[in-house]
Amino acid sequence: MSELANTDPEGIDGVRMSWNAWPRTKVEASKCVIPLAACISPIRSHPEIPALPYAPLRCKTCSAALNAFARVDYTAKIWICPFCYQRNHFPPHYAMISETNFPYELYPQYTTVEYTLQSNPDPHNAASIPLSPPVFVFMLDTCMIEEEMGFVKSALKQAIGLLPEHALVGFVSFGTQTQVYELGFSDMSKVYVFRGSKEISKEQVLEQLGLGVSARRPAGGYPKPLQNGFQSTGLNRFLLPASECEYILNSLLDELQTDQWPVPPGHRGSRCTGVALSVAAGLLGACLPGTGARIVALVGGPCTEGPGTIVSKDLSEPVRSHKDLDKDAAPYFKKAVKFYDNLAKQLVSQGHVLDLFASALDQVGVAEMKVAVEKTGGLVVLAESFGHSVFKDSFRRMFEDGEQSLGLCFNGMLEINCSKDIKIQGIIGPCTSLEKKGPNAADTVIGEGNTSAWKLCGLDKSTCLTVYFDLSSSEKSNAPGAVNQQLYLQFLTSYQNPEGKTLLRVTTVTRRWVDSAVNSEELIQNFDQETAAVIMARLASLKMETEEGFDATRWLDRNLIRVCSKFGEYRKDDPTSFTLNPCFSLFPQFLFNLRRSQFVQVFNNSPDETAYFRMLLNRENITNAAVMIQPSLISYSFNSLPQPALLDVASIAADRILLLDSYFSVVIFHGMTIAQWRNMGYHNQPEHQAFAQLLQGPQVDAQMIIRDRFPVPRLVVCDQHGSQARFLLAKLNPSATYNNTNDIAAGSDVIFTDDVSLQVFFEHLQRLAVQS
Repeated sequence: MSELANTDPEGIDGVRMSWNAWPRTKVEASKCVIPLAACISPIRSHPEIPALPYAPLRCKTCSAALNAFARVDYTAKIWICPFCYQRNHFPPHYAMISETNFPYELYPQYTTVEYTLQSNPDPHNAASIPLSPPVFVFMLDTCMIEEEMGFVKSALKQAIGLLPEHALVGFVSFGTQTQVYELGFSDMSKVYVFRGSKEISKEQVLEQLGLGVSARRPAGGYPKPLQNGFQSTGLNRFLLPASECEYILNSLLDELQTDQWPVPPGHRGSRCTGVALSVAAGLLGACLPGTGARIVALVGGPCTEGPGTIVSKDLSEPVRSHKDLDKDAAPYFKKAVKFYDNLAKQLVSQGHVLDLFASALDQVGVAEMKVAVEKTGGLVVLAESFGHSVFKDSFRRMFEDGEQSLGLCFNGMLEINCSKDIKIQGIIGPCTSLEKKGPNAADTVIGEGNTSAWKLCGLDKSTCLTVYFDLSSSEKSNAPGAVNQQLYLQFLTSYQNPEGKTLLRVTTVTRRWVDSAVNSEELIQNFDQETAAVIMARLASLKMETEEGFDATRWLDRNLIRVCSKFGEYRKDDPTSFTLNPCFSLFPQFLFNLRRSQFVQVFNNSPDETAYFRMLLNRENITNAAVMIQPSLISYSFNSLPQPALLDVASIAADRILLLDSYFSVVIFHGMTIAQWRNMGYHNQPEHQAFAQLLQGPQVDAQMIIRDRFPVPRLVVCDQHGSQARFLLAKLNPSATYNNTNDIAAGSDVIFTDDVSLQVFFEHLQRLAVQS
C-alpha cells in the first residue's frame, strides 16, 4: 500500500491520457477503438508548481499562454506560439530576458505554473476592494424525526465552528414551508416564510425578502453604500461573517424544531425541497452575484410538495425505481429534472454551487438533483442516516483545514487550446459548457461540448474532468514527413481559492504523433490501460443516461473484442495462439469488472444510488475511479507480510484476513478460523501477540484509506459466512460457483451466481477476437 501511495502517475501536470502517442489521422484514430481522451485534475496540489506573482503573456492570435514549448528568439525578443505559430513580441518589462535569464514558465520542467491575478481591481482605488470571502448558505430539512434532527444539528454546529471567521454564513430551513432567517436582526428571531406548494420566481423571492428594486431605497431616502460591490442590505441582514453569527446560529439551532405540520396516517410529510433551493439561489443571486458561494443542502427525505416533487404524499405509492424510469412510469421524474436543470442554469449564471448531503433510508431525489449538483461542481454524499459516520465524517471533512482540507475553490473557468487538427468533442465531469464555439470545437458532442471554455462554479483538489478529442486531419495534411512531430494541449484554469485570491493555473503538455500503420508498436507502448478503463466507464455511464435502449454490456464487449483483434497477436481462427502485450494485459480484466459494477448493472440499486455512484465516478481522479471499477484486495496472514491478492473467491481462506477497498465501502473480512480465535479472545492473551498484531494490521490500513477519502467510505467488518460477507463476495470473480463445486479448495467460499468467471470471459474473448 505504501508503494502505491508513493507513485504519482499524474506528475506535476495532473494529466493522464488514454494514449500517450496519437495516431495522425481520424481514420487511424477510429481503428484504435479507445477514444483519444485526457483526464485532467485542474487544481491538484503539487509541491513543484511555481507560484508566479504576475499575469501570463498571451498569444495575440489564439490566446494561448507563454509556455515551455514556445520557441524564443532572445535577440529579437520574440516568442513563437506552438499552437498557431504566431510571432509575439515580449513586452518592455521582459527586456532583461536572455538565454541565461528567463522566466519560470520557459523552464522545461515547469509545464504547469500558477499565476496570481488581481482580484476585481478598482481602477480608482484597488486597495479598497477586499478579497471575496467564501460564502455558505446552509439549507436544513426539518421534516424528519427528532433523533435525526439531533444528529444534523450537532453536525451543523461543529461545521460552523470550523469555518474561517471571515466566511459569510446564511441559514434556510424547510419542511411544509421554507423559512429564511435574518441573522443580522439579533434582538429577536426574524424569519421570512415562503409557501412550499407553488413555484416561486427569483423576482418574487427578492421582493418578499425586501431585496427587490423597491426595497433598495432606505427610509432616510439615501442609498446605502455598496459593500464589496454588492447591495449591503442583503449582506448585513441575511449573510453574516461566521465570527459574528456563530452564537446566533447555535441559539437558533437549539430552538429549531422538527416540522410541526400534522401528517395524516399513511402519508409522507410535506417537504418543499425545490422551493427552498429556489429561495436560497435567489437570495445569493441578489446579494453576491458572480462571486464564490455554496448552498449546502441537508436533505432527509423525498420532495413531496411544490416544484421538484419526486413522489406523492400517499405512502402506498413507492418512490420511482429503475424499472419505472425505463417504462416511463415515473409521473414526476421529467418535470423534476426540468426544474433542477433550470435551477442549475440560474446557479451557473450566478457562479454558485449546490452541495447535497442526502441521508435517508429511502430515496430523496438525488437522481433528479444530479444535474444541478454536477453542473455547478458541487459535492454529494449519500448516507442512510445523519448519525452515520459516512455523513458525519464527510460533513466535517468539508470544513476542515490543514492537510485534511478538500481545498474548496470557487468560480472557476477552464479554457483549452489545441494544436491544429485536434478538436474537442466535450467534457464529462462537474462543469458546464460556456457555448464558446471556436475553431477547436468538434461537430460531434460528448457531455458538455460545442465549446472551448467551461464554467467550474465549484472545484477542489480532487476534481477531475475527462476531455474527449477528435482529429480533423486527413492523410495529406499530416503526412509522416511533416515538420511537426509533436502535438500540444494547453489547459488554463482560473479560479478563486479559499482565501479569496484569483489564480490562473496553466498546464501545457506535449505528445508525439505516430503513424500507427507504420509504427503500431509505439502506439501500443503508449497505451494507459487504467485511464482507458475509466474513460470507457464514464462514456458508458453517459450513454446509459442519454441514449434510449443503450445496452452498455454489449457496447463494452464489442469494443473489447475490437481492441483485442487490433492489438493482440494470434493466428487467425486459433484461440490458443492469442496473446496480449503487457501494455494491454490488464484492460480485459478492468472491463470484466466494469460490466459487473454498479455503473452498468443497476438491478440492485435505486436511481438515487446509481446517480450518486456515477457522479463520483465522473469527478474523481484516475486512481480512485479505477478502484471504483476494480476494487483492490489485500491479504493478511501469519505466513507473509500484507500483500495484494487476486480479486477472486479463491483468495478467501479460513486462516486469512482480507481488506477490500471498493471506494464506496472498505471491508475487513475475517476467515472462519481467524474469527473463531478472535471470539475466544486469543488476541488478549500475552502469548498470542502475533495474532493481536495480525488483527490490528487491516484496521490500521483501513483507517488510512478512510482518512484520505471524500466522501468517507462505509467501513464493514465481517466474518466468513456472516450476513455482511456479501459486501466482499459481490466484488469477487466467481471462479467457484454452485455450478462447479468440484474445483473448490477446503475452507474457501462459493458464490451463488450465474455470472461467468473471468477465465470463461477471457476464453470467449480469445475465441471472438481471433475470428475478426
